[in-house]
Amino acid sequence: MNLRIKNLFVNIEGKEIVKGLNLEIKEGEIAALMGPNGSGKSTIANVIMGNPKYEVAKGEIIYKGKNILDLKVYERAKLGLFLSFQYPVEIPGVSLINFLRTAYNSIHEKLSVIAFKKLLEEKMELLRMDKSFMDRYLNEGFSGGEKKRAEILQLAILNPSIAVIDEVDSGADVDSLKVFANGINTINKENNSGILLITHYNRILKYIKPNKVYVMINGKIVDSGNYKLAEEIEKKGYEKYL
Repeated sequence: MNLRIKNLFVNIEGKEIVKGLNLEIKEGEIAALMGPNGSGKSTIANVIMGNPKYEVAKGEIIYKGKNILDLKVYERAKLGLFLSFQYPVEIPGVSLINFLRTAYNSIHEKLSVIAFKKLLEEKMELLRMDKSFMDRYLNEGFSGGEKKRAEILQLAILNPSIAVIDEVDSGADVDSLKVFANGINTINKENNSGILLITHYNRILKYIKPNKVYVMINGKIVDSGNYKLAEEIEKKGYEKYL
């Protein structure tokens, strides 16, 4: 099932941020949403998952025959939607394994502790995460790269139909980019997940070749194309759109 954003207008504290956006995320495909700071990319991610800070003035987001704007965050998650945050928060007192097992069991058939631990170990190996992280408190004391790996680990465990990944490449070194990309490519291929990858730069797209590239400027999609468009932006920037 595809996710379709239709004529979306979004305000934050009375200021219009998204201005009539139309976008489709196809199940099984990877779409990249590119644009400079302040263009509204992260706003789209938050609206898809239902952050109450953002006021939808007009438009629809249709998934599985429903306008999900009427649904609560947990209802959207149970439909198969997922958001990887640009700035993951620390949650002291909650271990990574307990957090992930609770999340998994809330949307999938429940697994025993032993069965879930085996699944978690497999996905941690995919992302080259030391097994000691499963008993650490969620993101507490994690480096920026470790937090991003934990986000992609959640994606691998929860196996959503549609995933929005918000700037996973921010501040990441080349080795981390390759690990993130391998994880995302594997999840896309094995689970047939549709992925919206939000980024400023082409560098992660060298390892994740998107089926579609969208350019967002000042709250609107101003261009779209294939991977060649991302390469053009890498060379020339966004100047021609500004």
